[in-house]
Amino acid sequence: QVQLVESGGGLVQPGGSLTLSCAASGSIFSIYIMGWYRQAPGKQRELVATITSAGSTNYADSVKGRFTISRDNTKNTVHLQMNSLKPEDTAVYYCYSRTLNLRNYWGQGTQVTVSS
Repeated sequence: QVQLVESGGGLVQPGGSLTLSCAASGSIFSIYIMGWYRQAPGKQRELVATITSAGSTNYADSVKGRFTISRDNTKNTVHLQMNSLKPEDTAVYYCYSRTLNLRNYWGQGTQVTVSS
């Protein structure tokens, strides 16, 4: 089992920045991929960014050049630096992890609201 706890959500103005963090605990030795998904009201959950234990990253086209994902394997944390935020980035952001045996785990979610 893997437990994920997010932090760092909040309200920010358009064009602003915010950093999300996620701490993993439990069977952390088995985690291969960590990342972030988001779900806006009335929409399906969508990929934002992922990073493997080797540091390979993958981003949704909508956030490329604005968001940066990073991972600290020694502290079992993953971070999402979000710059140039837009109102359409408003959503609940979920931390995600996949283990070597292909089990998926999710955090409880943190709200990000981009509004003036």
